[in-house]
Amino acid sequence: QVQLVESGGGLVQPGMSLLLSCASSVNIFEFNSMAWYRQAPGKQRDLVAKMTVGGTTSYADPVKGRFTISREGTTKMLYLQMNDLKPEDTAVYYCNAKILGLDYWGQGTQVTVSS
Repeated sequence: QVQLVESGGGLVQPGMSLLLSCASSVNIFEFNSMAWYRQAPGKQRDLVAKMTVGGTTSYADPVKGRFTISREGTTKMLYLQMNDLKPEDTAVYYCNAKILGLDYWGQGTQVTVSS
């Protein structure tokens, strides 16, 4: 059974940083890819950053140069380092894993950027 648990969200001021973590119950290299999505109130869930099993990364245009996705296989963790946060980054952030055409999601962690 695949379980993903996010942590690290919170309330920060513009320009500050946060590190989101996603703990997987299974070996992360079994997934075809892992990603971070976010969903702001009243909006659709959007892809923020993605990493394939081979290590290729991609980012949504609004976060390029500010966010970095990374992983640690031995601890079965996925991370999202978020720098220079902006109010428009406010959303619930979700960890996602894909395998054999199936999507798995965490419960989400709230990130609020406000002065």
